[in-house]
Amino acid sequence: MRKSIYIDGFSHGNNPVPAACLHHNILMSGAIFGTDKTTGKIPESIEQQCQLMFENTRRILEKAGGNWKDVIKMTFYLRPEVSRALLNQYWVDIFSDETSRPARHVIVSNTLPASMDMQCDLFAIMAPHN
Repeated sequence: MRKSIYIDGFSHGNNPVPAACLHHNILMSGAIFGTDKTTGKIPESIEQQCQLMFENTRRILEKAGGNWKDVIKMTFYLRPEVSRALLNQYWVDIFSDETSRPARHVIVSNTLPASMDMQCDLFAIMAPHN
């Protein structure tokens, strides 16, 4: 019934936490951030963190058997200095059809881990894909 989703090069440190959980056809993630899958590190560049955060999100979706079309809501946590314009670039590129975008919420936070400028989580309902 419930399946833990893990992807290579991404973890929550030493905590026994999967990247996401698939229960029947519902996928919910934990915090997804811009870890480089080859180094396991978070780059200093905000742009690279954003690119890798979306890349890791895509990899989680694929590992669970889904894709961006399955996402119904994403929440983003950004440090105050992170521009929403950067986030919006990826958002519009991935969800180009403005009539078929998931819900989104952005929370500005000073409480992210020191090395992290942003993170997100997602809620998806996995549909059969052809």
